[in-house]
Amino acid sequence: MKKFSILMMTVTLGALIASLALADHHAIKTATKEGLGTYLTDAKGMTLYWFAKDAAGTSNCDAGCLEKWPIYQRDTVAPPAGVNAADFGTITRADGQKQTTFRGWPLYYFVMDKAAGDTKGQGVKEVWFVIDPAKFPPK
Repeated sequence: MKKFSILMMTVTLGALIASLALADHHAIKTATKEGLGTYLTDAKGMTLYWFAKDAAGTSNCDAGCLEKWPIYQRDTVAPPAGVNAADFGTITRADGQKQTTFRGWPLYYFVMDKAAGDTKGQGVKEVWFVIDPAKFPPK
């Protein structure tokens, strides 16, 4: 009986650890950088961007654009503290792909960001920006 109890505790603990790992995989986090402020990242700390030529609910980044600005997509996300889960959604792009949105705006990565905390896409061509959830969307 004791062995069965230990086995059940081990299985339960394993399931808990797996579910926490899965939850973190879908987590959106915030990071802060001097001179830039607070911005959204994925679970691994990779910066998420918005494109000023998009519109809420519509992505205008396609073909060659997506080579440098890959889409961010998760079926569900766990928002960071202070951000409403309802602020995140999903659109279906013109190419049929799903893309995660923040307050309706499509989210992207930048291929030149190689490590957590990189923000090399900030200000590119004055149309790509990090997302400060307290100030988004810009007026």
